[in-house]
Amino acid sequence: MRAITFPSPGSPDVLSLTDLPDPVAGPGEVLIRVTAAGVNRADLSQREGAYPPPAGA
Repeated sequence: MRAITFPSPGSPDVLSLTDLPDPVAGPGEVLIRVTAAGVNRADLSQREGAYPPPAGA
């Protein structure tokens, strides 16, 4: 699968299109196909290092 990753906080220059292994659903989980996704203010703040991701993310 393709994903946008950022190894460290910073400007949009830290964003990288990355190929990752396809996820596998575990017991009691389901796998869904995502055809579109959005970005919100919290996502931008996390990329800038100004907002920590939630626990377990």
